[in-house]
Amino acid sequence: MNSKIGLKLLVVVICLTFTSPIYAQEADHNHHHHQYELGLANSAVYFPKEKETAYGLHLHLIRNIKHSKLGFGLAYERIFDEHRHNTIGLVGSYNLFESMHISLSPGITFEDNEMSALRFAFHAEAAYGFNLGHLHLGPMLEFAFDPEHYHISVGLHVGYGF
Repeated sequence: MNSKIGLKLLVVVICLTFTSPIYAQEADHNHHHHQYELGLANSAVYFPKEKETAYGLHLHLIRNIKHSKLGFGLAYERIFDEHRHNTIGLVGSYNLFESMHISLSPGITFEDNEMSALRFAFHAEAAYGFNLGHLHLGPMLEFAFDPEHYHISVGLHVGYGF
């Protein structure tokens, strides 16, 4: 993916993220929090050092703590680039308000061709979700790093609560 397209996508997602709280003030606030969330994020992943953009897929399963804004679970990210980047980690989630979530995920990163070279990784993500019954979807922004790379991801988060 061309880096100019990735930059344009980043600008659009940031604009949507900052204007969506205006919509949320008018939205129905009868949403209840589910015990679990299975989430998926499709994103454009930009590597600033390499000036390259690739497709990324992020999956997570979060167990929300009853009567709390906190949750915890497992996360997996795959970046479809020349390195075939994979990250597996623990994830902690916090609901800032009704539909705005942040999550932090320490874990390990490895590449398909170098399974023995595990590296520490850390991901921080913010997502805003418009509720559609058990589903919620909206923009997401992520920053991630490991000792060799760092990247910024923007995309669409889709979650299913159950």
